[in-house]
Amino acid sequence: MTDPRPVPVALPVGPPVTRPRRDALLPALHEAHDAAGWLAPEALDAIADRLRLGRAEVFGVASSYASFAFTPRPRRLRRVCTGVMCVVAGAEAPGADAPGVVASPCLGRCEQAPAVLDTDGGRAVAPVAPAPVPQPPTERSLLRRVGVVDPSSLDDYRAHGGTAALGHARTLGPAAVRAAVTASGLTGRGGAAFPAGRKWEAVAAAAGGPKYVVANADESEPGTFKDRVVLEHDPFAVVEAMVIAGFAVGATTGYVYVRDEYPEAIARLEHAIDAAGAAGLLGDDAGGLGVPFRIEVRRGAGAYVCGEETALFASIEGYRGEPRTKPPFPVDAGLFGRPTLVHNVETLANVLTILDPSGPRPETKLFSVSGAVTRPGLYEVPMGTTLAEVLDLAGGVPAGRTLQAVLLGGAAGTFLHPEEIGVPLTVEATRAIGATVGSGAVFVIDDTTDLATVVLGIATFFREESCGQCVPCRVGTVRQEEVLHRLVHGRPLGSVAEEVQRLRDVGAAMRDASICGLGQFAWNAIEGAVDRFGVFGAST
Repeated sequence: MTDPRPVPVALPVGPPVTRPRRDALLPALHEAHDAAGWLAPEALDAIADRLRLGRAEVFGVASSYASFAFTPRPRRLRRVCTGVMCVVAGAEAPGADAPGVVASPCLGRCEQAPAVLDTDGGRAVAPVAPAPVPQPPTERSLLRRVGVVDPSSLDDYRAHGGTAALGHARTLGPAAVRAAVTASGLTGRGGAAFPAGRKWEAVAAAAGGPKYVVANADESEPGTFKDRVVLEHDPFAVVEAMVIAGFAVGATTGYVYVRDEYPEAIARLEHAIDAAGAAGLLGDDAGGLGVPFRIEVRRGAGAYVCGEETALFASIEGYRGEPRTKPPFPVDAGLFGRPTLVHNVETLANVLTILDPSGPRPETKLFSVSGAVTRPGLYEVPMGTTLAEVLDLAGGVPAGRTLQAVLLGGAAGTFLHPEEIGVPLTVEATRAIGATVGSGAVFVIDDTTDLATVVLGIATFFREESCGQCVPCRVGTVRQEEVLHRLVHGRPLGSVAEEVQRLRDVGAAMRDASICGLGQFAWNAIEGAVDRFGVFGAST
């Protein structure tokens, strides 16, 4: 069997490697793209030759990502967010006569809507904005250091409690660390809510190696920006949590997969990894734990589907970001076909509160609040806090406006009526009313917004982001958008009722037969708008 372990990423220059290096492909594409602003045929040929890959393979992977251009354009770009949150705030797609200005489906800066991002060679031009966390530090746990410490200083991180959990883990040992995570009841915070302790025990017990820890920081769900805030303003916390996780499950290598739209987060995380390595927190004896652990950053390239864990693995490995069928599950055969522990950033941040030497902190949840509120931003609240209380923290809708709806859980979530905002924000309570907490996105819509336009924007997003691997999603997202275009513009085929039934049929097919959550949930919010709000005159 070919050795699956990656060697340090090579650049697309120099002599050919001795075996195919698919896992170096995405970094090589980024390097070439950053240098020129686009991927010329000669650059693709050079990468193929250097990595001993077929030219068609290289182009096939590169062309699956929205961030890469194949015609000349400037290195310096202004990305204009055309996600539904920014469109509601007044954003417009740039015209063809605006060189260096490109549309982006979501920048993960929903609290700044309408958002723009200026980059030069993949790096952010403007400095990082202040953390959008309106609550005082005394009211936070996971976010207690955000806006308080210098994110570039390991010493400052330590002065504010950093690495205390690592020291406690060293005292406890791997088995007791796993037991603490299991006893805490921590569940995944990316939307699936799977028990974290079960993952840790399964990876630790899995046969074979090497094993991996993967931080999924590809939060591309519209309305979600919680992981970005942690990465930008408390990056050492992510490093510490990954070291602890690796120690507990027997992994020696970690990867952080960060979306391309987060250049500031990538820069700060890379600095934190370098500083942690220099201080001995990473390396052959990581954190004095007696075991090796190293972390590499992988930069995504504009593909929402890579937030799905198996598509993320494929992207790191140098393939198109397409989901894989399960089983096998990542705990048995994940990254490079080996046992893998994968969590999102918020889930990993909870590890530090669980292993706090002074005792576990109360369980909290992060919510990204945007739209028609007085104080958009990231809020941390005790588990079970109601949606109404979160909206109150954000100042409610501006004066003179009326709450029309709340989209809970992002584009794959559910529209809620004003009378439903008393729901506690737990998996069980939201499920009881046909909703979901999802990624913790809370998009507030007032009476000045046309809900049908929002619904169409969601359909457009899913059509653009479908990877095209499976027919139900590839065809269904297109048909769904087509029907909504006709309805929004008053040109139905037949009656409105017939068009709505087409939506239901397409939505059911996507939900039942799509390989991954993108297709399975692409109808969720639209169904809620139709059935709960009577958009297009059809309600149940």
